[in-house]
Amino acid sequence: MRLAEAWRVAFAALRANRLRSGLTMLGVVIGVGAVVALVAIGTGAKREVERQVEGLGSNLLVVVPGQIDFSSAPSVSRLTLSDVDAVTRIVGDRSRVAVTVTSGETVRAGTRSRFSTIDGVLETTPKVFVRSIARGGYLTRSDVDTARRVAVLGAGVARTLFPERDPVGQQVSIAGVRFRVIGVFAPLGQSLGVDRDGEVHIPITTAHRLFATNRVDGIAVKAPDRSGIDALGQRIVAELSQRHPGTEFSAVTQEQILGVLGDILGVLTGVLAAIAGISLLVGGVGVSNIMLVSVRERTREIGLRKAVGARPRDIGVQFLLEAVLLTAIGGVAGMALGIGAAVLVAQLTPVPAAVTWWALALAFGVSAGVGIVFGVVPAQRAGRLDPVVALRTE
Repeated sequence: MRLAEAWRVAFAALRANRLRSGLTMLGVVIGVGAVVALVAIGTGAKREVERQVEGLGSNLLVVVPGQIDFSSAPSVSRLTLSDVDAVTRIVGDRSRVAVTVTSGETVRAGTRSRFSTIDGVLETTPKVFVRSIARGGYLTRSDVDTARRVAVLGAGVARTLFPERDPVGQQVSIAGVRFRVIGVFAPLGQSLGVDRDGEVHIPITTAHRLFATNRVDGIAVKAPDRSGIDALGQRIVAELSQRHPGTEFSAVTQEQILGVLGDILGVLTGVLAAIAGISLLVGGVGVSNIMLVSVRERTREIGLRKAVGARPRDIGVQFLLEAVLLTAIGGVAGMALGIGAAVLVAQLTPVPAAVTWWALALAFGVSAGVGIVFGVVPAQRAGRLDPVVALRTE
């Protein structure tokens, strides 16, 4: 039997039992759709995290006390502004060094209030990180040196406290202390799970007085170029370790952060795809069962074909093609379902989704492979039927 004729006969056999064929394909459709949708969501989340990390700035080096471990709480910092001065001497340019000390406080303006993240920073923050000012200006070196009570509000904080007027020049109260607003950040949204529009920046010297501390939670350095960033990190860690014997410090680059987060999200995407693949396996079992039923129902047809010269291989190929055609059509429908689900999730929720060609190719290949694997046994059974016995079957 020619292959083209075998495909035609397989299609005709499936069309003759539309309802059964449709129900058989349903498991494959759901399985492929789930795999495509979940892989798209996982890939989209990974790309979004990469975009957010890269959006912080370029050639960044983050120095913190202790080992950077996403599964444990951060170490208590022993860093102070004198350590920042030592790091600045190594870097050779104060504008490339940013620091922070953070606390959560309630910010009030009149009868309105909002609990916000208060960051004590240097005037260098917008030069090290990518932060744009929408109105007003940012902190100056003089503000830091003299510990002025001035603040730059995040877009969300400004919108909550001053919904109908310009915040610049207005007064706010942070932990009971009055500050003058000198600027408002441009909207930035969520970044790595943190609401960047809910931040308030004040001079770090003012923050030390406000929080009754002298610590520095972390240091960020913008390296002149990517090639020397590792060596710069080693020099900074060595200097801080010498200044604080017995305390461990870590210097991590953007690439290292992306690598760790990428591995975590990659494993998560793989687990989700494997869970969705279970439904595809169940769909394959359904295909095998239906094909076995089809062999039993068409026993006389098989006997007649063998009687007129069809070889066992021809019969086996015929039923194998029917199984592959079932799963292939189901795979195409499942890809359409998965793409639609991914687009719908991306539009209706904050969860991003990115459909990739390799995910579609993998899903379709797996669905066709399911047809081959689960169609072999029914095809072999059909090919081994004795024509005389088959013709006698009622």
